[in-house]
Amino acid sequence: MKFLEGLFEGFLWNSRFVIMAAVVGSLFAGFAIFYIATVDVVYLVQHTLHYADPGLTNEARKVLHDSTVTHIVEVVDGYLLATVMLIFSLGLYELFISDINQAHGSKASSKILVISNLDDLKSRLAKVIIMIMIVTLFEEALNMQMSSPIDLLYLGGSIALVALALYLTHSSEHGAKSSVETERGETH
Repeated sequence: MKFLEGLFEGFLWNSRFVIMAAVVGSLFAGFAIFYIATVDVVYLVQHTLHYADPGLTNEARKVLHDSTVTHIVEVVDGYLLATVMLIFSLGLYELFISDINQAHGSKASSKILVISNLDDLKSRLAKVIIMIMIVTLFEEALNMQMSSPIDLLYLGGSIALVALALYLTHSSEHGAKSSVETERGETH
């Protein structure tokens, strides 16, 4: 019976390697989004070279300006989404498979891979997703046509909600750090 238990527990423990499908898939998805955003940047730069054209009318220059700003926001959105996929991939690997040995000697790892449990991973992903939502709101606000005073009120309300979300994520992060420092007996 002990043999079967050991065999089954070995199977259970090694089943965590199924996470490699999510790790590799997330990594490839992140690379794909990085590629798409970078191609968008190349076309954006080519597109904006016409901005200095002396034959461009003021209206055409304004349209080019507005579309360029919108495309820049889309590129930022793409890079943020690619970053989410990369963080997700690295976090899953560290949580379920193994520590990334090369990262532990690097200063950058302390900024990226401070993921010790699923809550840390969710927290990091949530922050980047909030940034994506902010960028998307900014993009929509650029294209928004103010036809009535209520539209301005909606825009102001959405900005206030974004500020509240940022405040709450920032305060929850500092609250968590303070409670950890209190447990350790550290003070500021």
